Amino acid sequence: MDMIESVKSFSMDRYSLKGKVAIVTGGNQNLGMGYAVAFAKAGADLFIPHFTDDTDTVRGLIEAEGRRVAFIKGDMTKREHLDEIVKACLDEYGRIDILVNNSGTNCFADFREFPDSEWKRVIDLNMNAVYYLGHEVAKVMIKQGTGGKIINIGSALSYTADAHCPAYVTAKHGVAGITRSFANELGKYNIQCNVICPGFLATSVNSDVSDNKEYYDKITSRIPQGRWGNLDDLMGAMVFLASPASNYINGADLKIDGGFSTTL
Repeated sequence: MDMIESVKSFSMDRYSLKGKVAIVTGGNQNLGMGYAVAFAKAGADLFIPHFTDDTDTVRGLIEAEGRRVAFIKGDMTKREHLDEIVKACLDEYGRIDILVNNSGTNCFADFREFPDSEWKRVIDLNMNAVYYLGHEVAKVMIKQGTGGKIINIGSALSYTADAHCPAYVTAKHGVAGITRSFANELGKYNIQCNVICPGFLATSVNSDVSDNKEYYDKITSRIPQGRWGNLDDLMGAMVFLASPASNYINGADLKIDGGFSTTL
């Protein structure tokens, strides 16, 4: 296709997810709910693996968009449950087009006393589950032969470190590496794998730190836009990376931090 034809053929339909099926782990609450609802607004049906019981809110929001949603509850640190997720989604919809590895956890403790059990728990959910579920979903996408999108969730701590959370820092660095490895392996199948790295968000998840005025002001002073992010600051980027509009973006890490990472 020459340049003029390429320009003429461009359509906003490239941002549509109509007819797509998306798995969003932990999509029943917090940031995951925002991603899931954004996908529904763009036309996708949802499959949501979850650990807690609160599914009514996200079900209502997705169905209000005229889209379907199904759920599976279980422990994503268990290898066998990840296989169950893939099978259950295929049983429900017959295909998988998008995977968002959103589920995560953290533990804060003095480095000298950081519990081995917490190291394993955080690494298993934040990093190992990303690899294993992504690996199984990628095999489905390859078999389908229609391409796909895998979007992992990193962090500002995918590039640096913070005190008292060595497992989380290690896992988020690992997620960035998994993303690049998958991108390298899967590009030939028209499957793109990217990672978004949110900065500081003014959400209920971060209320413990954002309610600390000294800490809040310290962080805000480093953000060129002068505010913490909101959930809707992430939703558009997520739809973009899940859509055909991003088909030539592969192995990228997208920082959504208001410029925090550019400052000293």
